[in-house]
Amino acid sequence: MTAAPVLASREGAVAMVTVNRPEARNALDGPTLDGLTAAFEALDRDPGVRVAIVTGAGDRAFVAGADIKAMAGLDAAAGRAFSERGQRVGTVADRLRIPLIAAVNGFALGAGLELALVCDFIYAASNAKLGLPEVGLGVIPGFGGTQRLAGRVGVARARELVYTGRIIDADEALRIGLVNAVVDPADLMPRARAVAAEIVARAPLSIAAARRALRAADEAALAAGLAVERDLFGGLFATNDQKEGMRAFIEKRPPGWTGA
Repeated sequence: MTAAPVLASREGAVAMVTVNRPEARNALDGPTLDGLTAAFEALDRDPGVRVAIVTGAGDRAFVAGADIKAMAGLDAAAGRAFSERGQRVGTVADRLRIPLIAAVNGFALGAGLELALVCDFIYAASNAKLGLPEVGLGVIPGFGGTQRLAGRVGVARARELVYTGRIIDADEALRIGLVNAVVDPADLMPRARAVAAEIVARAPLSIAAARRALRAADEAALAAGLAVERDLFGGLFATNDQKEGMRAFIEKRPPGWTGA
């Protein structure tokens, strides 16, 4: 029997949402995206949940990215639909009444970093690697990364990370404000649980109101930006460079760009 791609559990008032594809470094394919959306929607229906921790199964990856094999053959319309499917995870997360804490273990690349960015806090293990390397595949971040990264680290640093596709370590991520703290891998979940316990101890209506207020200022701009990102992401699936970039990734060779 195939294991569920997303696991959800509760420890008192703290929920745990775990991407559960360790054999694929927790890469996000369509069913996993839908599983995350369903898990977040279920959290909002459970009045006993006050905060949730989002993480990846195993110690190699939080989420290593979107599943390239699942994307490689998409056309423009399917690429846009895949972007919409991924963005829906963030849209549902944005509307939750409860805070989300990302516990990043190992790789958080592409869609993995985009998942972490929908969370209120990001705590990283010292061995974490983070980045948005999509330009090396002939596409751009399509699950909200072009919009949310700038809000976290500023426009100038976001441009640098997106345009270069550079992958950074946990210490640099802390220095630029991408993550809230860096801890030893063994301390990652205890740190996330400790912060969750602090939140659980506060007034639940106040936490919900504070989360809504802090997100309100960016809502209109985010919605418009996500629509632009969706269209551009989908359009790139009509290019030869996208086909070449993803084939090269799968075949483990350098891509040969043509600009077409």
